[in-house]
Amino acid sequence: MNTWPVQDAKARFSEFLDACLVEGPQMVTRRGAEAAVLVPVHEWRRLQSVARPSLKQLLLSDQARSDMILPARGSVKRRKVEPLL
Repeated sequence: MNTWPVQDAKARFSEFLDACLVEGPQMVTRRGAEAAVLVPVHEWRRLQSVARPSLKQLLLSDQARSDMILPARGSVKRRKVEPLL
């Protein structure tokens, strides 16, 4: 993966983009620290599909579908509702 200072990536964006499409992901640095990566769109879509399970996968998984803790039935106190006049 090539590394581009942000100034060079801005000044030579067409070259930066061409390098991404031909060579693959390109790293952008700001003040020497890694800041971002430019990736080809097909790679981005692949990464998104791998990172997020489909609805079918969620419904068929053995893992809990929620981290919500629900109170036991009947343990919640209800407030008294006064009748309207």
